[in-house]
This record gives sequence, structure tokens and C-alpha cells, in this order.
Amino acid sequence: MAKKKSAGGTPATVALTAAGVAFELHEYTHDPRAASFGLEAAEALGLEPAQVFKTLMANVDGRLTVGIVPVSGQLDLKALARAAGGSKAVMAEVAAAERATGYVAGGISPIGQKRAHPTVLDESALGYDTVYVSGGRRGLDLGIAPGDLVRVTGATVAAIAR
Repeated sequence: MAKKKSAGGTPATVALTAAGVAFELHEYTHDPRAASFGLEAAEALGLEPAQVFKTLMANVDGRLTVGIVPVSGQLDLKALARAAGGSKAVMAEVAAAERATGYVAGGISPIGQKRAHPTVLDESALGYDTVYVSGGRRGLDLGIAPGDLVRVTGATVAAIAR
């Protein structure tokens, strides 16, 4: 049986702590049968789905790019391509996203990835004092101020959800 990582030990929490960024940890019991990891997190944590964001990886003109959108919506690939200064975006293969980030799908955090990638945060995040993103594993979310999320990831803010 694999050891369970402590909540404070993911690359995301380590990166935030090192950057001096305030965040809250929110753990819940992940159900492997859940159809949507993001909606599962919102429900388990009693949060509005529009305030919980999923981290998606896409290839924009052949370059891996992070899109962060509410779990209540979908990533608009054309809008992501425009926001990232490209012409075409397609979803990245799961294996490529996992290799590039160091995280497992369903637990990919926009923070503390193995390599920095261009990142775009949906503008709806700015309507909240706190947004919730994956903390780096399934069953762990981070509450963080949207401005801090932008700062720590170097994100561009644009309308990329539909």
C-alpha cells in the first residue's frame, strides 16, 4: 500500500510557502468513481462550482499551456489560443500533461509544476476574494486569492471559459 502524502508536502504547497503566499488547505475524501474531479471537490467542500477552478493542459501551436477555468464550465480552446498569443489549441494528452507537470490527472495544480508553462486564468476568478485550485493531488484543494494565483503562476487573465 502506498503511503499517503501529507497535505503540506505537495510541490504546490511548498512553492506557495517559499513565495510567502497565504493559502488554505482543504482536504476531502476522493471517490475514484467520480465523473468530474472538479465538481466532486466543489460538492465535498460545500463550495459554489464557479469558485472552484480546474487546471487543464493544452497545446497552443505545439507549446504546452495551462488553462485555469471554473469546474462549472469548459475551456474555450480558441480563446485560450488567442490569450496565449497563438492560433490553434488542442487538449494535451493526459500522459504529456502528467510528465510536464509532475502531477497526476485530476490532481494537476497550476502551482509548483516541474516546468513553468504559459498560464491563462479565466477572468471570472477576479470576481472572488478566494478561488480554489488543486493542491497537487486528488482530494486536496487550495484556497488562494486570485491576485496571488496570477502572481505565483505568471498567468495572463482572459475570458477562456464557456
